[in-house]
Amino acid sequence: MTTSRTTPEPSAAAPLIDLHALVVAVRRRRRLWCSLALAGLLLGAAVALLRPPPPSAVTKVLVAHKEDQPNDTGTLIRTDVELLATTRIADKALRSLGSPEKPEDFMREYRGTGLTNNLLRIDVTGDSDAQAVARAKALADAFVADHVQRMRETAKAEAKALLDQRDRMRDELAKVDKAIGDRSPQTDPKAAAGIETLFARRAELNSRIADFDQRAEEARIGTPRLVAGTRIVDAPRAVRHSLPKAAATNAAIGLLLGLVLGLAVAAVGAVVADRPVLRREIAANLGASVIAELRRAPRRPAWPWRRRRTRVAGERLTTTLARAVRGSAEPVSLLELGCARSTSVLALDVAGALAAQGPVAVVDGLPGPHLADSRRKPGDPDVVSGEGAAALPRQVRRLGVGSVAPGTAWTDLPYLGSRTVLVVRAGHASAAWLHTVARQLADQRVAVIGVVLIDPDPRDRTDGTLWDGTDTAPRGHAERPARHNGTDRPRAKRPPTWAARVPDTDQEAP
Repeated sequence: MTTSRTTPEPSAAAPLIDLHALVVAVRRRRRLWCSLALAGLLLGAAVALLRPPPPSAVTKVLVAHKEDQPNDTGTLIRTDVELLATTRIADKALRSLGSPEKPEDFMREYRGTGLTNNLLRIDVTGDSDAQAVARAKALADAFVADHVQRMRETAKAEAKALLDQRDRMRDELAKVDKAIGDRSPQTDPKAAAGIETLFARRAELNSRIADFDQRAEEARIGTPRLVAGTRIVDAPRAVRHSLPKAAATNAAIGLLLGLVLGLAVAAVGAVVADRPVLRREIAANLGASVIAELRRAPRRPAWPWRRRRTRVAGERLTTTLARAVRGSAEPVSLLELGCARSTSVLALDVAGALAAQGPVAVVDGLPGPHLADSRRKPGDPDVVSGEGAAALPRQVRRLGVGSVAPGTAWTDLPYLGSRTVLVVRAGHASAAWLHTVARQLADQRVAVIGVVLIDPDPRDRTDGTLWDGTDTAPRGHAERPARHNGTDRPRAKRPPTWAARVPDTDQEAP
C-alpha cells in the first residue's frame, strides 16, 4: 500500500514565539532571576534599616457639607483633600505654631486622605513625635476653622441674596398696594377686572415674601448645624513604627519586584538571543538526531544517587559512541560546541573503551589545552596533536576531537574524521550558528552521525529524533555531495526520503 504525504511549510507551522521553549529558557536562567529576587529582598530590607520612616502623627476630622447626598461619589471629600493641600491652610497652621517654615515646604510633609464622604484623615511628619502631633493638631484646627468660615460666608451670602429678593418683592408690593388705593370703586366691568388682577398680584407677592423670609431663616439656622458637625473626632496621636514589620514589608516588595524584573530580563534575553534549548529545536537546526544526553558535571558535590545516575548515563553514552566508532569504516571525530571539557573527557572514555580491541590514539584538535592538561593513567590511549597524527601507523584507530565554535578552521575538520558526532551544550549557541555548523560540515563533506546533548533540560519531553538525519541539513536534500569509498566510483546513494520531526504530542506522525 502506498501512502502520500504533503510536507507542510516550516514557516506556516512555526509559531512566532514558542512558549514551551521560552519557559524552558527562562527556567534555565533561574540563577539570574533568583539573584535579582534575592538582591531585591536584601535591598528592601536594607532600605528599611538604613532609612527608617520619620516620626509621624495622624488625626481624623469629621467634615459636614450642606450638599451631602447619600449617593455622593466622594467629590466633596476629594475637594476637601485638595483644599487641605493649599498654602492657605498650611500658612494658618504655621502661624499657629509660630514656625518660620515656608508653606510650600510644609505642604510636602503632610497629606490628606478621604476615608468616607465625610471623614478626612491627616498624616503629618516631623522631626520628633511631639512636633508631628503639634503639626497635626494645628493642621486640623486650621482646616476646621477654614471650613467653618467658608460655610458661614456661604450661608451669609445666601441669606443676603434671599433678603434682597424679599426687599424687592416688598417694594413691588408697596406699588401694588398704592395702585389699589388709588382706584375708586366703579361699576365698569373692565375696572373691576383690573382691581381683581391687582389683588391677585398682591397675594402672590405676600406669599413670595413669606417664602423668602423662611428660606433666609433656614439658611441662617443651617449654619450652626454644619459648624457643629465639623470637628476633630480622633485626637492627634503619634504613629508607632515597627522596624521588623517595615523591614519584612520592604523585603517582600523588593523580592517581588526583583523576581518580576529577573523574569522579564530572562524572557527578553531568551527571545533576543534565540538559543535553542529543546531537543527538537537543536535536532532540526543541525539536521541530525539527538542520540544521547549527558548532564553537565555539577559545580558542587551532588547526592550519592545523583552521582550514580550520572555515572551510569556516562557509561551508557560511552558504550553507544564506542559502538558507533567500531561500526564506521571511516575515521570518526567528536566536535564540541560550548562543552570542550566534557568532550575531552568523553573522548578519553570512548578511546579507553576502544583500546580493548586495538591501539587507539586521540587526535587533539581543540583550541584549548583541555586534552593536554587532562590527567591520564598509565595504559590510557595516547593523545597526539594534528601534526603528529600523520606519523601514526595505519593500524592505529584514530578518534579526532575538535571544535565547531566561532573561529573554527573549517578546512581542518575533515582531517579529524570524515564522520563526526556533535557534542553540543543546550542553550549555548544561537539557531543561526547551528545552521552555520550544519552548512559548513556539509561543505567539508563531514557526515554527522548524531548529536550528544550536554546539560539538557530535565523536563524536556520533546523528541529530537529525525527520520533521516543525514538528509536534513539546512542546505537541502539534494545538495549533499557524493562520497567516495576508496575507489574511483562514487558511493551508491539511497533514494531520498523526506525527513520529518517526531511530534511531541499524542498526535500520530504523518
